[in-house]
Amino acid sequence: MPPFKDEHILVIAPGSQTTLAQLGLPESFTPAQLRVSTRMFPAEKKGEWEPIKIRERKITKHKQDVPPDPIDGDTAMAGTDGQTNDADAADDEEGSYYEEDPTTEEGAVYPIREGRVVDWSCLFALMTHIYNTLSPPFHTPILIITQPAWTAQDHEIITQFFFEKFKTPAFCLMDSALAVCYAYGASTATVIDIGYEKCDITAVNDFLINDAGRGTALTGCGGESMTQRLLELLSTKGFARDMCEQLKRSGICEVLPPGTPMPGEAEAEEPSVNPAAAASAGANAAGLKGRGSVGDSTAALRVGASGTDAGDEAQDGEGEDNEGVLDVATIVASGKTSEFLARKEKEKAEKAEKAAAKKAAQEAANAPKPAKLPNAKRMTASFQYTERRPLEEINQNGKRPLQNSNENGEVAPKRPKTPEPQDLNETGASEPIPTSNAQTNGQQNGESTALIRRDVEVGVERFQAATGGILDQVADAVHRCILSVPEVGRRGDFWDNLIIVGNGSRVRGCKEALVAKLHSKYLISPSSATIFTSELPSNFTTPVATGANTPQPQSHMSNSHHGPGVNPLLAAAVTASNPGGLAPPSQHQHLAAQLQMQQYHQQHQHSGHGQTPTSIKLMKMPEYFPEWKDAGIEEAAFLGAQVAAKVVFVVDQGLSKGFMSRTEYNDLGPQGIHEFCM
Repeated sequence: MPPFKDEHILVIAPGSQTTLAQLGLPESFTPAQLRVSTRMFPAEKKGEWEPIKIRERKITKHKQDVPPDPIDGDTAMAGTDGQTNDADAADDEEGSYYEEDPTTEEGAVYPIREGRVVDWSCLFALMTHIYNTLSPPFHTPILIITQPAWTAQDHEIITQFFFEKFKTPAFCLMDSALAVCYAYGASTATVIDIGYEKCDITAVNDFLINDAGRGTALTGCGGESMTQRLLELLSTKGFARDMCEQLKRSGICEVLPPGTPMPGEAEAEEPSVNPAAAASAGANAAGLKGRGSVGDSTAALRVGASGTDAGDEAQDGEGEDNEGVLDVATIVASGKTSEFLARKEKEKAEKAEKAAAKKAAQEAANAPKPAKLPNAKRMTASFQYTERRPLEEINQNGKRPLQNSNENGEVAPKRPKTPEPQDLNETGASEPIPTSNAQTNGQQNGESTALIRRDVEVGVERFQAATGGILDQVADAVHRCILSVPEVGRRGDFWDNLIIVGNGSRVRGCKEALVAKLHSKYLISPSSATIFTSELPSNFTTPVATGANTPQPQSHMSNSHHGPGVNPLLAAAVTASNPGGLAPPSQHQHLAAQLQMQQYHQQHQHSGHGQTPTSIKLMKMPEYFPEWKDAGIEEAAFLGAQVAAKVVFVVDQGLSKGFMSRTEYNDLGPQGIHEFCM
């Protein structure tokens, strides 16, 4: 078989809500180039599917008859017009046309629910749509990422479909948990995949999946459960499901670690003095003082003008030298002394106020600004809610009538008057007609709808998305999964290599809160490992973690009170406290006890605690994939699938049976995929 090229490899990762696909492996692995919703719409013909909703529109066509030209000077009769109108009305035809509605979910069918395939016909139609969209060449190997809930029969069905439908030369199935380990470069890890409606917990030991104790499709602990929890808390405040979903995706929704108090539950701190307010208060006092000094000087001027105390006038009038010399005699002779003094007093007061305000502004600018409270300490926060509404409703509420509408009420697109650029949102729509109640964004599109954006305020309910036992259920499943690992000595490695992926874990603080929950429920202090060493008798050495100093069976071990399942170390510790009151065992009993101790030593020789961990850590994502830093590592399974496809199809080329070729499929059939799938 000729080697495969990187640009010909097709990778597909079906999910409950979104399916990722990519044709070709770039030099530096990037996020998926194609993202489609895992849904299809029934077509008009039964058994066929469409990727977009197709709507049928009824229209009425008017047949316009052109009247014949008069011949030989004859004129049309008066009743001809009426007969023509009746004929036109009879000739009107009703027709229909079809249009796509890419925004609606009406009638959508999701072939995957809770990680299980519920509609194979719809899934096959989705795979065909993705294949035709990417249009790969004929010599294209395909790698499919499977869900943990898929059965062996599901693997056979999808293998038969791809070989029979697309005639692929090579086909590979890879478990999603194993793909995550390929992305992290870890041979041993515990993968926690939080999806839309379920959660999968898998223990991977040396790139082999431990099926015993695997948590598959755990319901009630996915992203949809968090949305339903928010809806339960906020339904009394007028929140709908779509609002709760957007709240969950926003930055103000956060999962707090266990034991963290809510903003309202924290103890009230002493109110701190705002430096800006203090500066403003000082400025006001200074302003009042300045106004008093101006009044004093004008009063002295008034006294000096009346000829009572010239010395005080000279002393208090020093500030007026900057404004020119006052001719007191002329002012008195004019008879407008009071008006002149009042005007001067007003000017002085305004000047003092401006100086005080300028000083206060300067002090406020130089003063340290108060720190902005983090989201976890704010009682309320706002997020931007986006909804799609009919354009007619927007115009009715927005006090703007519909313009350029035709007979059927459809709005004709209007060319903008100016070519000024407009801000676009994520769907490509620009600013819509504003409403009177809220500030909106969006614009008319081809479906006569518009996007409306408004700010919605939320209280402490935004911190309770994962309450109601969601984290406890996931933590218990992780504990059961690790305890099911047969190698007791390696269970500590699974606790130290936790990997949390899945779009359900994108909620802010979800990963940290889950690790904190595991710490609070199952973590023990390392110093607790020696709490029983003080109870051992003095003739025993203190056991260490390696098991090298494990006490060997003594001649005074009990011969009748302990069965084969009793801990020999504990039995030796108890009997050593009273060696004189026990009869020496026989040679046969001594050999049996020694064999029992050797078996116990072989089974329990490990470097940590199997039942309770002493450390729980999250694995760090490798940093040599810069394109994945901004996209997030929640879809690490697709990255691992690219790495595996490179190894299986290009490097290995089938030597280790990493994929099933067309020849092997013809010989073994769909059942042979179990010998090749990863």
